[in-house]
Formats: sequence, C-alpha cells, structure tokens
Amino acid sequence: MEQFASNFGLLLQFPVVNLKIVIDGVMIGALFALAAYGLALVWGVMNVKNLAQGDFVIAGGYICWWLAEKGLPALLGVPVAFLVMSGIGWVVYKVVIRRVIDRDLFTTLLATFGLAIIMAQMLNLMFGSDTQSVDLGYDTLYFMDGFIDVPIAKLLGVLMAGSLAIGVVLFMKYSRMGQAIRATAQDARAARVLGINTDRVYAFTFSLNAAICGAAGAIIVMVWVIQPFYGITHSVRAFVIVTAAGLGNLPGVIAAGLGIGVLEQYGAHIFGIGYQQAIAVLLLLLVLIYRLLQQRRVRQSLQ
Repeated sequence: MEQFASNFGLLLQFPVVNLKIVIDGVMIGALFALAAYGLALVWGVMNVKNLAQGDFVIAGGYICWWLAEKGLPALLGVPVAFLVMSGIGWVVYKVVIRRVIDRDLFTTLLATFGLAIIMAQMLNLMFGSDTQSVDLGYDTLYFMDGFIDVPIAKLLGVLMAGSLAIGVVLFMKYSRMGQAIRATAQDARAARVLGINTDRVYAFTFSLNAAICGAAGAIIVMVWVIQPFYGITHSVRAFVIVTAAGLGNLPGVIAAGLGIGVLEQYGAHIFGIGYQQAIAVLLLLLVLIYRLLQQRRVRQSLQ
C-alpha cells in the first residue's frame, strides 16, 4: 500500500512523469492496434473469434529474432515475417479455420484455442522458453533535460506500424480483393450470388490477418520482449480493443489500442510491472460487462 501511494504521489509531484508514461503507452499501443486490426478483419468478415491471434504475433517475432541471430539485418525481419506468416495463415485456414466457419461460437473458440496451444508449444520446442528480444543498437532521444527519453527503435516501430496500417487500409479501399472482402463482410450470400468466391476471400482474409500479426510481432521483438507463452496476453489485448471499438471501426481500433497502451503503462507504474498483464484482463471484463449492459438497454427500449 505504501508503494502504491508513493508511485501515485510521484505522478502528482512530477507531472513530466505522466508525459513519459503517455508517450511510452502510445508507442506500444500502436502495435496493439495493428494486431487488433487483423482480428477485426477476421471477426468482421468470417465471424471467427481467433483465440490464437496473439500466437501469430509471437511467431512473427521469433521469425525476426531468428533472422537477427543468423546475422541478417533485423529490419528485414518485418517483411519476411509478413510473407512467412501469410503463408502459414493460408495453411491454417485450409486445415482448420474453413471447417469452423458458420459453426457455433463454442466450436470456433475451441478450435482456435487448441490452435493457440499447439503454436505456443511448437515455439517453445523450437526456440526455448527464455524471453528474447532484438537490439537494433539505435540511440535514445532525450527531451526536457533528460526527463523524457524516446528510444529511436520504438519510434521506428511506430512509423513501420503506421505505414503498414495505411497500406492495408488503401488495399482494402482500392483493390479488387479489398472490395470483395468488404462485400463479403456485408453479406456473404449476396456476394456469392454476384460471383465472388467467398472461400477464396476467407482464405485471403485469414492469410492477411496472419501477415499483419507477423509484422506486428517482428516490430514488437525489436522494442519489447517475446516468449512462447506470451501469445495469450496479446490475444486478450486484441479482444479488448476490437470489443471496445466495434467491428469495422478503424479509428476506434486505433484509439482503443493507444488507450490500452497508456492504461497498461500507468498500471505498471502505479501497481508494479507484474500487474501490467492483469490490467488487460480487467479491461476485457469491464468492456464485456459494458457491452452486456448496453445490449440489455437496447432490448428494453425495443419492448
């Protein structure tokens, strides 16, 4: 309790600490938003709640880390992870996901939960259980007489995440496949009547989701740490962001991602780093309770 009071008092006594926390939260929250956008795609287009979302992120991180260990430029890991995870996502769709589309919620959650366990155990067997990271060797920028520090690696990560997000948005808006994905998300049956191969659209959507996660994981390993069993925390964050923002709401996904990043940083400062992941779970519960109450009010108003 004394530690809590001391940490909270520090925020009031030194306002500059709040600025540092917000900057750190925004930079890491941008990566949360990137992974969550992939989940929003799969959820909105295929109605699949992917519990293995975070494990795709971790897999992408290990691809980047492995390339760096082999002496290749770490930044090369971002496009490589994007392409490799795209292929893995296509295989996973053909083997697992296509069998659970249009099935009940329990079947979908059970299948993707099993997929998450398999992926985590495979990563553990291949790379071990130690936490890993990639040091880019970049300097740190200091502001306000050194009170604010911004690692160039994190700043570069935010720029790469933003560039990828803009690229995906432009692809969804102007490409034929992007238009097919949007049409399928609105009404899959009508899309099939109009000649759209929805199975191909579903395969591409899940593959794109895995690629986005892979790129996000490659950036995360350069600014944070990864471990085979960290996938569940990234999955929880993605569910919090998408549930709070709503499907198809890209500005909401970005805002929610940045918000959860800032809240986690505040929680880590006030309660300790050990509570950082617990905050994501608490936020998920609060969002689900809010959505439940919101639905009850809507039903009552319709009666």
